[in-house]
Amino acid sequence: MVNKKVVSILTITTVILVGLYIFVGINSSNFGYFFPRRLTRILGIILVGLTISISTVIFQALTNNKILTPNMLGFDSMYVLSQTTMVFFFGQMSIINTNNQLNFFITLIVMVLLSSVLYGLLFKKMGSQIIAMLMIGIILSTLFRSFSSFLQMIMDPNEFSIIQDRSFASFNNMNTNILWYAVILTFVVFIIISEDLIKLDVVALGKEHAINLGINYDKFSRKQLILISTLIAIATSLVGPIMFLGLLVVNIARVISKTYKHTSLIILSFLISLVFLIGGQLVLERIFNFALPLNIVINFVGGMYMLYLLKKEMTL
Repeated sequence: MVNKKVVSILTITTVILVGLYIFVGINSSNFGYFFPRRLTRILGIILVGLTISISTVIFQALTNNKILTPNMLGFDSMYVLSQTTMVFFFGQMSIINTNNQLNFFITLIVMVLLSSVLYGLLFKKMGSQIIAMLMIGIILSTLFRSFSSFLQMIMDPNEFSIIQDRSFASFNNMNTNILWYAVILTFVVFIIISEDLIKLDVVALGKEHAINLGINYDKFSRKQLILISTLIAIATSLVGPIMFLGLLVVNIARVISKTYKHTSLIILSFLISLVFLIGGQLVLERIFNFALPLNIVINFVGGMYMLYLLKKEMTL
């Protein structure tokens, strides 16, 4: 069970951080300008934290290990590739690239189709072999990025600048044009996933155990891959790719909770991600004056933590 005291502390900390982020520096003369923008950014951060937390918890249940995340297996590289391909073949002035809402839904469809095919086959062949999964994930990620880089090298410089803007995570330059679409889509996905959380507790035991307990594993995993792809597409469309956030928050949640229940893991991971994202953004904006992007800090800390987890896994 989740420690209610820990949940209470994280919730209170999150509320305090949200209050500080929104109201510090606001007065009667600038309230109308800053308040709606900060409120929108907080909503975007909440969406990113929720989508990354849910997708990582589900993905780790499917792969039956605590290190793999969707981003490590190339989901974010797939996003960059889809954006690069659309700009390269249709041009920067096409409706696909000028209409943010249309671009979002096309990217979503492409990612769902590609991930369902590629990673559905990958799970079927590799199961929970962590080293093999990591190696194939690195290969796929490198393949996607290499093809993206090739197209970027031969495209028009103005089109290249568009890809650059979409390829780097930025909470300061959030794609607010799709925010309400992302809110509705996340709500729908959350409703669908809530029906499967109990099954995830069983699936995490392994494919053979899940099948023996009456779960149609292949059908279930395909459904979850579609939902994971949708959540990752939402997060990356809002702020760009973030590789190690899911790894950090979910594993910290496991250490704190020591529970197998995925509902509890999602709640804790979500609250931890909010503390990380809102607190980190607050510090970087107010103390470092936007000099250091939050994604760089997350990737550095997350990369070190992944090396620690790999070393720990190898010594067991």
